[in-house]
Amino acid sequence: MTVEQNVLQQHSQKHQQTLLNQLREVTGTTDVQLLQQALQVSNGDLAEAVAFLTEKNAKVPQQDEATYYQTTQVGNDRYISVGSQADTNVIDLTGDDKDDLQRAIALSLEESSRAFRETGITDEEQAISRVLEASIAENKASLKRTHTEVWSDSPNPHDRKRMENCPVGLKNVGNTCWFSAVIQSLFNLLEFQRLVLHYSPPARVQDLPRNQKEHRNLPFMQELRNLFSLMVGSKRKYVDPSRAVEILKDAFKSSESQQQDVSEFTHKLLDWLEDAFQMKAEEDREGEKPKNPMVELFYGRFQAVGVLEGKKFENTEMFGQYPLQVNGFKDLHECLEAAMIEGEIESLHSSAENSAKSGQEHWFTELPPVLTFELSRFEFNQALGRPEKIHNKLEFPSMLYMDRYMDRNREITRIKREEIRRLKEQLTLLQQRLERYLSYGSGPKRFPLADVLQYAMEFASSKPVCTSPLEDLDTSAPPGGTTGQLLPALSTAEQGPSCTLPEGLSPAPTQAPSTQQRVPIHKPFTQSRLPPDLPMHPAPRHITEEELRVLEGCLHRWRSEVENDTHDLQGSISRIHRTIELMYSDKSMMQVPFRLHAVLVHEGQANAGHYWAYIYDPHQQRWMKYNDISVTKSSWEELVRDSFGGYRNASAYCLMYINDKKPFLIEEEFDKETGQMLSGLDKLPSDLKAYVKEDNGLFDKEIEEWDTLQARKAQQEKLALAAATAAAETTTSHQPMSTEPSPPDSWGPQQDPEYMEQPSPTDDSKHLQEDTERAISKAAAEQQEERSPEGLLTAAIKVEYTRLLRFAQEDTAPENDYRLRHVIVYFIHNQAPKKILERTLLMQFADRNLSFDERCKSIMKVARGKLDLVKPEEVNMEEYEMWHQDYRNFRETTIFLMIGLELFQKKCFVEALMYLIYSYQYNRELLVKGLYRGHNDELIGHYRRECLLKLNENAAGMFESGEEPEVCNGLSIMNELVVPCIPLLLVHDTEKDLLAVEDMRNRWCSYLGQEMEPNLQEKLTDFLPKLLDCSTEIKSFHDPPKLPTYSTLELVERYGRVMASLSRVPADGR
Repeated sequence: MTVEQNVLQQHSQKHQQTLLNQLREVTGTTDVQLLQQALQVSNGDLAEAVAFLTEKNAKVPQQDEATYYQTTQVGNDRYISVGSQADTNVIDLTGDDKDDLQRAIALSLEESSRAFRETGITDEEQAISRVLEASIAENKASLKRTHTEVWSDSPNPHDRKRMENCPVGLKNVGNTCWFSAVIQSLFNLLEFQRLVLHYSPPARVQDLPRNQKEHRNLPFMQELRNLFSLMVGSKRKYVDPSRAVEILKDAFKSSESQQQDVSEFTHKLLDWLEDAFQMKAEEDREGEKPKNPMVELFYGRFQAVGVLEGKKFENTEMFGQYPLQVNGFKDLHECLEAAMIEGEIESLHSSAENSAKSGQEHWFTELPPVLTFELSRFEFNQALGRPEKIHNKLEFPSMLYMDRYMDRNREITRIKREEIRRLKEQLTLLQQRLERYLSYGSGPKRFPLADVLQYAMEFASSKPVCTSPLEDLDTSAPPGGTTGQLLPALSTAEQGPSCTLPEGLSPAPTQAPSTQQRVPIHKPFTQSRLPPDLPMHPAPRHITEEELRVLEGCLHRWRSEVENDTHDLQGSISRIHRTIELMYSDKSMMQVPFRLHAVLVHEGQANAGHYWAYIYDPHQQRWMKYNDISVTKSSWEELVRDSFGGYRNASAYCLMYINDKKPFLIEEEFDKETGQMLSGLDKLPSDLKAYVKEDNGLFDKEIEEWDTLQARKAQQEKLALAAATAAAETTTSHQPMSTEPSPPDSWGPQQDPEYMEQPSPTDDSKHLQEDTERAISKAAAEQQEERSPEGLLTAAIKVEYTRLLRFAQEDTAPENDYRLRHVIVYFIHNQAPKKILERTLLMQFADRNLSFDERCKSIMKVARGKLDLVKPEEVNMEEYEMWHQDYRNFRETTIFLMIGLELFQKKCFVEALMYLIYSYQYNRELLVKGLYRGHNDELIGHYRRECLLKLNENAAGMFESGEEPEVCNGLSIMNELVVPCIPLLLVHDTEKDLLAVEDMRNRWCSYLGQEMEPNLQEKLTDFLPKLLDCSTEIKSFHDPPKLPTYSTLELVERYGRVMASLSRVPADGR
């Protein structure tokens, strides 16, 4: 076959596959045989094919085996979709408006067909164009937002600087997490990476591309090379793929937008790369059959072996991504076994030529080095008329042996499959027998037979009772009457051990006083144990010793027999399970190992979600998680939790395995001359090396400009502080103490010793001043004789420290936090160095605002003199400043928390959120340094979480109202407040936060199955990707709310009041 014929045939194959995809999308039918039959009946007319499939009263057509097996005819090498499960249900989409709907479908398909004939662009390609265009539009629109921008890059380039040897992330430029997941998985295949980086366009098309494919593929290849080169050598933590996405968008013009299926994108991406490399291969090997590296890397072949109407056939076919059904299977091998067999295959192993049964098996003849499985986790719900995601758990191994599916092992695999089939039949029979033992009984409630026999033995062995359960109750008494409360009682001593009286005797009449004796009544909710005279459980009334002996013997023997039978059955079942597990464990069936390279994960529902990838790093021998710009170390346990399914809404949708016997796929490149491993820019060809150097230069310049700007700001702040200090010195020069030395500017009283901006010494300074004067007075009163000012200062400092130490050692409730009363209490709690404590106390006694009492003035002078004598090496001023800055941060965090809690209690959730968010963030920064540096993080986390849940509930209620203003307001709350905060809940991975996020997402995803106005559906479709597309990257918020000024007394009082109110409500409202 010539190259031209091959190209035409491939074009025809792809067009036929496109028609099948169109029918599948329009009708929701997943049955490939039915779709092919519809195309054959309609002679390729899509409108007639849709009419055929949507005929309201049509019966399920009998399978046309000739049509179904048309792919098996010799010479048909088209690419096919394999492994699909037959679905016998025909979807009725017509309803009452059958004619209108069919006309609309016909017009739509006619338009699609015309577009394809005119432009050569398929609907599949246009769908990709729509989502790409939506992504670019979202990225451009984000630049025009006027509200608080939380999706922007951090303004500080140091936050965006790549750590050494850390992989580079990809920025999500608007619903493009699917692009990031696929590209990262391919980039980390080092052979694929080398092919892309060293790709050069054919020389004959460098000046003027010949056709539309070249117009599309060559610019995209260049942008992909640029993107890969930045991922190799960039100094940035993450890079922007917008230009590559822009190229794809420009290639397909469309004004619509929709969520793109990632498996289709991956398929088309490889198609585009295959076309690009095909052009290069044809140029490099003129006259020979060209080898396409993309085909060599990602495509394999299998042998279809089957029987059609009693006639055997074999045919070789090519495959790329291998689709597997998930529903109904527990692990990957079960999926593969089901995909490799279609139809009834009993006749494959018989020699009967006249058998009417038909079926086929698939056997791999050639596996690609990169084996990709597409897990079908989406199915069309015919009742609801919409797609749904399958959340079932599906296990897959890190090492997959493919020997059992190879054509060369066909016969031995058939033998083993037959043996497994026989073992499973035995297993089913044994499990049925075991079930009869474990679920015994004829009623709706069943119990293990061994337990039933044990209970019967316990009943028989119980001490006989002498009365019936109702004998001591007057059942004739009216409800609520007094008769039932005054019951005649016979003591055990009077009644005797027997239940009957001796013959001829009757009970003596009871006296009046005894009839008034109350019988104890058991009260199950107020009485901790049963009355002693009430039996623990029922017991037989009449049983002789002989009867009990015989019955106990029988029950013991039967129970032992049942337990032995159950144990034998369980042992046999375990052995069969083990035999099946080890069926393919011999060395001859472990010669084709494929190691798991990447797992692409989807979280969300069928219509919206977020994508990320787990990729194995063979050099570090660990898993890495690629979540947009975030690249973090991970583990197999985390991968299993997120990928197997059954946990939350996350599960794998694509598995990428690589041949473990072909190390070139992941081997690094070495310098041919030096033998050294190439890394960084050394891996790049000259043109890309220059491109990356230019981008790194721009980033270096950005960092330099930022540093210069910050230095200028710091200098300006320093000058402003110096000017303020000079003004303060001028003001104090008119006071009597102006000749005294002043302490350092940062800690003079004019800078507010209580760390909040106070305009005068009438509040905080006055309060601190009173504490100081009391300490001086107490120290003076304790002295036996008059002391010097220096001795009195020492004694006063000791008195004040003792008072504060007592506060620090006192165990108080949260509303009485003594750390807010004085900085020394905070320092003692956090074990500050002694020198820090001494200087802080000395600063307190050096306050110029002490009263003009001569004793206080003299002590102030001594304290200021001691401060001047302190040498720089004696007290580390940087450490001193750091401790006091931490205390300022602690007070600021307290104010954020206090205001947030007050607003939360007033149900002002919008206003409360930012205060709670910042209090939590600042508090965590404090707690990193020590347990007592901040407040209880669980308390703050609880109210932060509750505030988000309340906002989500309110916003959902607004959306449900359906009123346009309410809907817009609700979505605005979600977009501007809730969605930006979700990564803050995910970053620390606490169980309650994860559940809260799941609750919020599920609330909105639940609307997908409900009927609503088209405009609401459009808004929901636009919003859901933002809600679900939340990585653990912390987006930068704008400035925190401006805090009001509080004196220490005000802060202590208000904080105590709000914390006391919390102690009166449940700790967790969820």
